[in-house]
Parts: sequence; structure tokens; C-alpha cells
Amino acid sequence: MLRIRGHIGEWPVDLTLELDDEDWARLGARLTAGSPGAPAAPAAAPADRLWQTAQQVLRSAGQMEGPALLNQLQALAGSAEAGKRLLVRLRHCAQVRIENAPDAPIYHWAE
Repeated sequence: MLRIRGHIGEWPVDLTLELDDEDWARLGARLTAGSPGAPAAPAAAPADRLWQTAQQVLRSAGQMEGPALLNQLQALAGSAEAGKRLLVRLRHCAQVRIENAPDAPIYHWAE
């Protein structure tokens, strides 16, 4: 956990960031990657493979209702929290279109 306190202009800031082991590893890799400003060497991180698999789930289905997609992502990621992060990431993905249906949103792979 990382806590940041200070001010932005006259607004007080008290921010707590919770990072899992994978986040800390990526942050550490960037800090030890050599000269400042140099990009870190790309690595096939488990999170990247998980993200690609999550995209493939929706791509293969073509479209899925939000709750069903969330259930699959949770099973894929191994936890409810990680599944929700993947769903949010899909929500903001350029290849995904979301249709607001009466019961639940429908996620469409639009490529």
C-alpha cells in the first residue's frame, strides 16, 4: 500500500494506492530499467496474458450479457476483484461496444 498526502492548489489530497505483487513488480522493473525515461523492456507478464484471454472470451462469443461475462472473467482471473478489473478494462477497450439493455448491459466485440 502506498499513501500520498499533500495539496493540489488549495485542495487537500490523501490518496491510498493498493498495489498487488504484480503491480509492484512492474513498478520496480521500470525503476531499475536503466536510465531515467528509458522504457522498460517488455515482458510477457501474466496480467498481459490474462488480458488477452479476457478479450478472446468476448471475441469468441461475439456478444455477452454483463453478468455472464463477469462470471466468466472471475473464473478466468481467479477472484471477483480481478474479474471486475478485467470487465472495466473491456468496458474501455476500443474493440468493445456496450448496448444498454433493460436487464443488463450487453458487451459486443466490434472489430
